[in-house]
Amino acid sequence: QVQLQESGPGLVKPSQTLSLVCTVSGESITGDYSGYAWIRQAPGKGLEWIGYIGGSGSSYYSPSFKTRTFLFRDTSKNEVTLRLESLTPEDAAVYYCGRLLSDWRITDWGQGTQVTVSA
Repeated sequence: QVQLQESGPGLVKPSQTLSLVCTVSGESITGDYSGYAWIRQAPGKGLEWIGYIGGSGSSYYSPSFKTRTFLFRDTSKNEVTLRLESLTPEDAAVYYCGRLLSDWRITDWGQGTQVTVSA
């Protein structure tokens, strides 16, 4: 059974950089059958794709995040990290890590981590 756990700071100041870690257990993040996506949900809004990193290590970024987002992984720790730069209050949301299949289905979700952006 695959389990995902997000972790990171709950409060970030405007203009700073957010780093969130998704720790995966139950399978290797280097498998070629899945990837790991970051998705967020702001208050009162729908789910918003940020990007994903595949089992090969290649990454995809949603156009609206492409210029300030980096995804990378630590295979020794089986972790995927989201780095989001130049935060504004509009980036406040619950951030989720999800296990992604090739048909774009999310099969497993982390519990989510709340991020607040405030001075």
